[in-house]
Amino acid sequence: MAPRIKLLIIDPEDDFCKPDGALSVKDADKDMSRLAKMVKRILSHIRDIHITQDAHHSFDVAHPPFWRNVSNKHPDPFTIISADDVERGIWTPSVRSLRDKMLSYVRALEASARYPLCIWPEHCLIGSPGMNIVADLFAAVSMWEQEKAGAIVDYVTKGSNPFTEHYSAVKAEVPDPKDLSTQINTGLIETLKEADLILCAGEAGSHCLANTVRDIAEEFGDDYVKKLMLIEDATSPVPGFETQQDEFIHEMVGRQMQTTTTDKFDPRKI
Repeated sequence: MAPRIKLLIIDPEDDFCKPDGALSVKDADKDMSRLAKMVKRILSHIRDIHITQDAHHSFDVAHPPFWRNVSNKHPDPFTIISADDVERGIWTPSVRSLRDKMLSYVRALEASARYPLCIWPEHCLIGSPGMNIVADLFAAVSMWEQEKAGAIVDYVTKGSNPFTEHYSAVKAEVPDPKDLSTQINTGLIETLKEADLILCAGEAGSHCLANTVRDIAEEFGDDYVKKLMLIEDATSPVPGFETQQDEFIHEMVGRQMQTTTTDKFDPRKI
């Protein structure tokens, strides 16, 4: 029986992948062009395609409008806000009644020790062109749908809850017990478990892809991690976060994640 190959593409959206995107990742356009060519090359071998999409509101904990300082100014993109900053009033939610809620949030975020609260440029706003899948990749996955009977791309949105960051497609950084969209995406995990090989690509290798793969590994357990294969030339880090991507790859390869490139992957050799 042919191996069950599933393709997981993280956030291949215009705001990340176009050079003029709101949160452009350097070389992401080239990453997705290479990935699109690979998808067309191995079309008949792909069992499923899962594509995640950031889907944010302007008023979001990681966007400037959410916060103000004592001068009533919003933070610049890439500002780091700590629990101490919130406690001392250096940064306060624009809706002041949210102060205690967000202090608890930033404390929980810091306790996880994964990422601090970073303010990003407003990006992938719900309904905006920035949420679109980059054109050449969209054409490739549409070809897969058209040429493979019954094939449907699984689009997975994340990030619409404005009170928690949602890098990973598996769960939010601090899940909200009252919001299922922030909790573990068991449907995605269970369908991926059925795969013989999960090809992982997308943006960014320092953040959303890294967290998604780590969370999949945690849910699978070490025995399943070897099913994961990172397409190294189909992901790039957010500029300034290159070390985080390198650390992610080193960590996961140490747990038996496989690696390949778009030109070298051969489904017949699985």
